[in-house]
Amino acid sequence: MLHAFTRNYNDLSSDAGFQFEFHCDCCGNGYKSTFKESSTYDQRQRLNDIGRKAEALNNILGGKLGGVGWNVSRGADAIRNRMESRGPEWRKEQEVAFDEAQEEVRPYFRKCPSCNKWVCEDCWNGDENLCISCAPRESSYVAKARNEAMRREINVAVENSNVWHGTLEKRTTVCPSCGQPAGDGSFCAHCGASLKSKVCPNCGAPLAEDAKFCTKCGAGIEAVKTDVCPNCGKQNDPGSSFCSGCGTKL
Repeated sequence: MLHAFTRNYNDLSSDAGFQFEFHCDCCGNGYKSTFKESSTYDQRQRLNDIGRKAEALNNILGGKLGGVGWNVSRGADAIRNRMESRGPEWRKEQEVAFDEAQEEVRPYFRKCPSCNKWVCEDCWNGDENLCISCAPRESSYVAKARNEAMRREINVAVENSNVWHGTLEKRTTVCPSCGQPAGDGSFCAHCGASLKSKVCPNCGAPLAEDAKFCTKCGAGIEAVKTDVCPNCGKQNDPGSSFCSGCGTKL
């Protein structure tokens, strides 16, 4: 006999018996049918016992009685061959067991007339007589929409909010001459020393404070006469006595 409820299932049958899992087309949950033992499997086990005993009798007695034992063993083998594992007899049992399993789990499923899915009770909207994929429950749908809107509003609020109220700390400059905090100017607030690096008046390369010669061009720092400030490297007007950038004497 044919049944329509055969689309979404797993066959768990073995040589020993039959069992099936039926799943909801919507959520994937489902039910497992009751295990049904195979009668052919039980008969094969009994024939195996008879065959083993007959073979043992044939080996021990011999002669006329041994021939009887051999005949019994051969007859048991012939019957076992007709009832081999998953043979025609087992297949017939499987078909019957499958029909019974469908009838067992059918009350736990509903068929949606809109999409033709077989769904469990959790996925069935009884008010609309449709599955929840075709007709979501109003309360669940409203709650889901409300929570999605809440998440969107929270994300927008977080993006537009100032979540940090601290202040940026300024890095303190230490005077290379006196070792005290020098402040933000070009000269030390404690000793008046220039905070800018000393440069070569000839090529503009950075120099150490006590350098007498440029390590790049070899020019003597004191011997070069130029309008370029030896302290900050600024180009001054010809004849200037002091740098217009840092006040250093030229």
